[in-house]
Amino acid sequence: MGVTDPAGPVMDRDEADRALARLGQEHEAIETSLLALQDHAGRRLLEGAELTGVTKERWQATEARITRLWGYFDAYAATLHTAREIRSRRRWSSRDDLVELTGLLRGDSVTVAGNGRLSETFSLTSLVDRMNELYATSLDMVVAADAVWSALPARIDLLAAELQRTRQLAHSVGVRPGEHPAGDDLERITRTLTRLRQDVVSDPLAFWVPAEGSSAPGGGRPDTTVYDREARALEDARREIEAVLTVRQDAEARLIRLRDVLSRADRTLAEARTARGEVLAKIAATEVPVVSGPPTALQEQLATAAEYRRQARWHRLSPLLESLERKAEDELLRARESLTAVTAPLAVRAELRGRLDAYKAKVARHGLAEDPVLVERYDAARRMLWSAPCDLRVAEQAVLRYQQAAVELLGGPGMPEGPEGGQS
Repeated sequence: MGVTDPAGPVMDRDEADRALARLGQEHEAIETSLLALQDHAGRRLLEGAELTGVTKERWQATEARITRLWGYFDAYAATLHTAREIRSRRRWSSRDDLVELTGLLRGDSVTVAGNGRLSETFSLTSLVDRMNELYATSLDMVVAADAVWSALPARIDLLAAELQRTRQLAHSVGVRPGEHPAGDDLERITRTLTRLRQDVVSDPLAFWVPAEGSSAPGGGRPDTTVYDREARALEDARREIEAVLTVRQDAEARLIRLRDVLSRADRTLAEARTARGEVLAKIAATEVPVVSGPPTALQEQLATAAEYRRQARWHRLSPLLESLERKAEDELLRARESLTAVTAPLAVRAELRGRLDAYKAKVARHGLAEDPVLVERYDAARRMLWSAPCDLRVAEQAVLRYQQAAVELLGGPGMPEGPEGGQS
C-alpha cells in the first residue's frame, strides 16, 4: 500500500472495518452519555430555576456548551454514516472506496458550522476528544449544582423546623427578642436561614467547594459553613431556653432553698452578735470584731425573684436565681466566719481550762494534788479562768506556771510536757 494521502497510508478492508466498529461503539457511548445528561435531574432543575450569581453565569455558558456538543455529535454521526455507506457499497471495497474511507476515518473530515464564528474542522478522533472535554465540563457543573440542591435545602428545612419548635418553646417561657439574648439569637438565626435557603436555591455553585487535584466531574462537596454555624447557634440557644424551662419547673424548690440558706446565715449572725456580747462581758482586753446585720439587698432580691415567679417571667428569674444562690452561699460562709472570729477568745479560754484540769488530774494520779505550790498555782489560774472579765494573757501565764510546777514535781526538766506525757 504505497499510495498515501493527507490521512496517511490507505487502510485495507480489515483496518476500515475495525475502525468503523470502534467508532460505532464510541458513537453509542457518546449518545448514551448525552441522553443521560439531557435527562439528568440537575440539568432539569437548572433549566427551570431562577438562577443568580455565579450559577447563572456558568449555566448560560454550560447551555451553550451542551448545544455545541449536540452539534458536534450530529456532525460526528453524519460522517460515520457516510463512512458506513461507502463501506456497504460492495463486499470487497475497491481501492477508491478505501482511499475515501481512509480520508473520512483518519483525516480532518468533519466540518462543523460555527454559531457566529468560523467553522471548525476535526478528525473523528479529535472530535471525540473535544466532545469528551465539553461533556466532562458540562457534567461537572450540573453534578455540582445538583449535589448542593440535594444536600443543603433539605437540611436547612429540617433545621428550620427545629428552629420553629425552639421558638415555640421560647415563647412559652417568656424568652422574646429584646428581652433575652436567646430570643435575639433565634431572630437572627431565622433571618440567616431564610436568606441561606434562598441563596442556595438560586445560586448553588456559590456553595460548592471543588476537590483539590480532582479532575472527575462533580469532584467536590457542598459548603456547609454557614449552615453548620447556625446549627451550633440554634443548639446554644436551645440549651439556654431549656435552662429557663428548668427554672420554671424547679423555681419554687430553689426559692425555698434560698430562703433556708439566708435564714441560716441570719441565725448565725444573730448567734455571733450574742456571742460578741458574751465575749465583751467575759474576756478582758480583747479586740472583738463587729458583727454586721443581715444584708437587706439579698432579701430585696429574693422578694423580686418571688415576684418574677408569680408573673411567670422565667427568663428574668433564671439569671437572678443563679446570682442569688451564689450570694446566699457567700453570705452563709461570711456569717460562719464572723461567728468563728467573735468566739475565738472563748475557744482560747476553753482550751486553757481544759489544759489546767488535765494537769490537775495527772498530778492527782501521782498523789501530788495536795502539794502547796500546786494548790496555790492551780487556785490562782482557776480564779482567772472562771472569773469575768477574764484577762486571757494573764490567765495563760498562770496556767503555764502551774504546768511548770507540775513538771518539776513529776520528773524534772527532762520530763516531757503535757498532761499525758507530751512536752510542756
